[in-house]
Amino acid sequence: MDDEAGFREFVAARLAQLSRVAYLLTGDHHKAEDLVQVTLVKVARHWRRVSAAGAPDAYVRRALYHEHVSSWRGKRVPETPTADPPERATGRDESAEAVRRIVLRDALAKLAPGQRAVIVLRYFEDLSEADTADALGCSAGSVKSQAHHALARLRVVAPELAELIEDAEVPA
Repeated sequence: MDDEAGFREFVAARLAQLSRVAYLLTGDHHKAEDLVQVTLVKVARHWRRVSAAGAPDAYVRRALYHEHVSSWRGKRVPETPTADPPERATGRDESAEAVRRIVLRDALAKLAPGQRAVIVLRYFEDLSEADTADALGCSAGSVKSQAHHALARLRVVAPELAELIEDAEVPA
């Protein structure tokens, strides 16, 4: 399999997951699509090296987080419009889960970008404090502090998520 075919296969298999993570990080469908697109363009340039290293999932996930951090630190990537919009994944959603996702999305939108990134990495992606700190380029203490403040803020802005917050605070 050549590099381009391998990259296309990787993207086809992982696009939905990357899109979900990007949406949780940005809180906006359009920004999430842009984040995934910019990340995959950058990864495509180095795909041979990435795939040869043997851990393309970890590399792409880290690149996605770094790109997100760069975006909220003030760096802006110019948008390049395309002729055709990307296709959206379809699936069957139950109403209770849909309501829960909306409440979670709205609650995450009320957090500072750094706090949102920590919550997504720690509790959605299930990364350790050290891995989260590494992905965000900060100390483990900052991750602990940001997580603590973010969970406290979530308790105030979305008390209906109390069950999720309590589960997040149980030590591993």
